Amino acid sequence: MNDLPDRYAPSQLLKRYFGFDQFRTSQSAVIDHVLAGKHAMVVMPTGMGKSLCYQIPALSFPASSGQLVLVLSPLIALMQDQVDSMQQRGIEATFINSSLDRETRMRRYEDVADGRYRLLFVTPERFRKPDFCDVISKRTVSLLAVDEAHCVSQWGHDFRPDYTRVGEIRQLLGNPTTIALTATATAECRRDIYRQLQIPENDIRLFHEGIDRPNLTLDVQPVWDESEKIAALGDLLQDPDYSSGSVIVYFSLIKTLQRFSEHLTSDGLDHVCYHGDLGRGLRRRLQDEFMNGDADVVLATNAFGMGIDKEDIRMVIHAETPGSIESYYQEIGRAGRDGKPSRCVWLYDQSDLMTQMQFIEWSNPDAAFYTRLYQLLVEHNEQCRAFGLDWMNEQIQRRSRHDHRMTTAISILDRHGVIGGPRPPECFEVLESLPVMLQDDERLSEKKRRDQQRLYAMVQLAAEEGDRKEFLNRYFLEEG
Repeated sequence: MNDLPDRYAPSQLLKRYFGFDQFRTSQSAVIDHVLAGKHAMVVMPTGMGKSLCYQIPALSFPASSGQLVLVLSPLIALMQDQVDSMQQRGIEATFINSSLDRETRMRRYEDVADGRYRLLFVTPERFRKPDFCDVISKRTVSLLAVDEAHCVSQWGHDFRPDYTRVGEIRQLLGNPTTIALTATATAECRRDIYRQLQIPENDIRLFHEGIDRPNLTLDVQPVWDESEKIAALGDLLQDPDYSSGSVIVYFSLIKTLQRFSEHLTSDGLDHVCYHGDLGRGLRRRLQDEFMNGDADVVLATNAFGMGIDKEDIRMVIHAETPGSIESYYQEIGRAGRDGKPSRCVWLYDQSDLMTQMQFIEWSNPDAAFYTRLYQLLVEHNEQCRAFGLDWMNEQIQRRSRHDHRMTTAISILDRHGVIGGPRPPECFEVLESLPVMLQDDERLSEKKRRDQQRLYAMVQLAAEEGDRKEFLNRYFLEEG
C-alpha cells in the first residue's frame, strides 16, 4: 500500500469526505498502523471517532483493487445508521442483516461479490449462512474491523456468543489485518479479546486514549425507596441548567420503567418509552423521534444506546443500578458529545442490587442445569417440540416461571453447535453431544464470580468519596 498516489493520503480523505482539517488524538497513528498491515486494539472514549480508524483505510484502497473492509457490528440499528451516514458522504458502504427481505439480500450479495462496495457491515451471526460465506470468499478482505470489541470477550459486559467465533471468522477470511475497537475494556478483557481473535498479544498494538470526558459531571444520589427516587427524577427533569438538550433515563426492568412513566405522565412531564418488548418498527420510530428532537426525554432499558450519536444529550440518569462499570461507562458516554457540560446522575438504591444479582443468576446456569436441559431435549424431544420452551422450563426448574436461565442455556448450546438454532423449531434439533466445558462447574463458576466482581465494583463506585472519574481510570487502566 506504499505505492498509493498522494490523492489517497489519509489527511486528504479526511478533508474530502468528513470535512475535518486534522485527525484527533491517535487516529492518524492507528490508520497508518493498519494500512501497514499491522493489527490494532483501539480503546477510545465514546464519541471520539473510532469509526474513522477503519473508514479512512477503506477509502485509501484504490477502487479498482476490489479490497474490502469488513466490519463486525453488534446491532442492526447501529449498522443502519453508520451506513446511512457514510452513503450521504459518498462512501460505498452497505450492510447485510436480517432486516432485509430475500430479494434485497440476494441483490446485495451479487453487488458485494461484484466488488461494488468498499465497506460491508454484518453481525457475526451472518457467518452461519453458507450463501454469505460463499459471497465473501469472492472478495479480498484487507481489513477486518471488530466494532464494540468488548463483545468478543467472554468476560465482556455485553457477551454475544457468536462474537466468540471471531477467531474462526478471521481464519475463514484468510487472517486479514484486524482492528478491534471499544470504549470499555479492562486489561483482563483486552487479553481475552486477543485470545479470542487468535492474535498473539505481542502482534497487536494497543492504542489507548483513556476514558476521561472532561465535560461530564458524575453524581451519585442515594435514595431509600421508589417514591423518593420518583421525586428525585422529577426534580432532575425540571432542572433549568440542563433543559437545553435531551435526556436519557436508564432502567434495568421494563415493569419499573412503566411505573415511572405513569408517574411522570400524571405530573405532566412529556417523555417516550423504549424497551425490548416493543416491536422493531415502533422502536425505530421512537429512536428517530429522539434523534430529530421531537422527543426530548426517553425512558429506556439498555436496549437503547448503541448508535445513539446525538450531540446535545445534556443528562443521562440511571434510575436503577447498572450491572457493571462497563455498562455504566458506555451509557454515560452518550452524554455531552458536543463538548458542552453534561450531567450523569445515578439514583442509587441499594435494593436495586438484588435485581442485578438475579440477572447474574439467570446468565450463569450451572453444569447441572445444562445437563438437565440436554437430557430433556434428547429423551423427550417429541414433547419439547409439541409443548415448547415454557413447558421445558417447567420441567427443568420449578423455582419461578420468571427464571431466565434457559434462555441463556439455549443460546450457549446454539453457540457450541449442540442444537440447530437459537429459536424454535431449530432449537429442538440436537446435533452434537454436550461439550465438556458446559459440564465443568469450576469453569462456569469462575465466570459467575467475575460477573459478581463487576457488580461489586459498582458498589465501590457508589461509596467512592474522592474523584469518581479517577476511580473509573483505575478500573479500566490498571493491570488486572
